[in-house]
Amino acid sequence: MNIENEIKAIHLRNRQVEADKKWETSWTRKIAVAIITYAVIVVVMFSLEMPNPFLSAIIPTAGFILSTLSLRFIKTIWMKAVGNK
Repeated sequence: MNIENEIKAIHLRNRQVEADKKWETSWTRKIAVAIITYAVIVVVMFSLEMPNPFLSAIIPTAGFILSTLSLRFIKTIWMKAVGNK
């Protein structure tokens, strides 16, 4: 492989990595995972015959959303601490 092809391959890989990073932090992904989480929990609660499964499933789903928000803050603190070493 010549230098030009290697550089093109690196640029292509970098674009893919950047797109993956954007997807991991996007609200589209968070909302999609929250909807899937809610649906699975509702099904489980129905199968266990728990009362108010539609209302009760909101709690763990909200926990997921909150964890995605707070982890960014924790990550920032962690990166500053690691960067200072």
